[in-house]
Amino acid sequence: MSLVERLNSDMKQAMKDKDKDKLSVIRMMKASLQNEGIKLGKQELSEDEELTVLSRELKQRKDSLQEFDKAGRQDLTDKLQAEIAVVESYMPKQLSEEELDALVAEAIAQTNATSKADMGKVMSAIMPKVKGKADGSLVNKLVLQHLTK
Repeated sequence: MSLVERLNSDMKQAMKDKDKDKLSVIRMMKASLQNEGIKLGKQELSEDEELTVLSRELKQRKDSLQEFDKAGRQDLTDKLQAEIAVVESYMPKQLSEEELDALVAEAIAQTNATSKADMGKVMSAIMPKVKGKADGSLVNKLVLQHLTK
């Protein structure tokens, strides 16, 4: 089942369940996917492109969550946490820190990186492998740890 089919199915179920919060998040994700398709001039997005859109949606919500936390807006924080949970349910299974650590070590070996100056090479080698499966800031932190050892 493609992502769009899954979203349509879940949207119908959310309507039946009268789950307005989940319904609005699903509609936002569908709109983002359609907008990306229009922007790219495509009818159907590839899995990779769909993943990019979902990752962007998730990142926007996490960034907003941090801002609302700083501002002390618990009402908005709770709403965003519920939205994040819905978006995450459509994302691939996240890699554990140990799995990521192994991938980082492998990418460093492949690129023959030895210092912080090689960080760009390592990041460009590893990010396509972990796209949607790991948070970019965590990957960045692990790469930095490995290169400064």
